[in-house]
Amino acid sequence: METKSAIASLSALALESRLAVFRLLIQAGPGGLPAGELARRLDILPNTLSANLNVLNHAGLVASRRDGRSIIYTADYDTMRELLAFLMEDCCGGAPEICAPLALVASQCCEAEAASC
Repeated sequence: METKSAIASLSALALESRLAVFRLLIQAGPGGLPAGELARRLDILPNTLSANLNVLNHAGLVASRRDGRSIIYTADYDTMRELLAFLMEDCCGGAPEICAPLALVASQCCEAEAASC
């Protein structure tokens, strides 16, 4: 991931409501959630949710697909992994014990994601 893309992703996540949307989509897994369900679960007005989703989409953090009359939103796990890898690229600086707790968290997350599929 290039620095400009990382900045765009981090900027998109720098608002509490957008971060909440992204985290809920991460929790939802690859199946995603319809926009209406996102709005209900997060108690966000539809127009605010739409604006938040547009920012997240522009940053490459979410994707959407039409399913009948609904639009289903999903987290873009590839972009999320690229962002995390970018942030941790030079993390250990020759001392792997520094990043060991982060690696454990990531592996637990991935195990949970695989179990939800």
